[in-house]
Amino acid sequence: MAKDIDVGDHVSWNSEAGRVRGTVQKKITSEIKFKGYTVRASKEEPQYLIQSDKTPHLAMHKGSALRRLRAAAGRKKHPSRRAPRA
Repeated sequence: MAKDIDVGDHVSWNSEAGRVRGTVQKKITSEIKFKGYTVRASKEEPQYLIQSDKTPHLAMHKGSALRRLRAAAGRKKHPSRRAPRA
């Protein structure tokens, strides 16, 4: 079962270079071509397009390969989660 991951979530995943962090840019729910490969995504098993935090690199991963990270103190939060202004 895929994890409940949304666009804008900050996630991490394992790569050859170690643990990488990034932000989910898009949820893919149908078969597409990505970097010359066929990504076999579906509504039942979506894949996610992720922008690396440190480089302009884009990656595609299944939800099972991703770990959602907690929002850091300095990170922007979703507008509906902000504290009311005085």
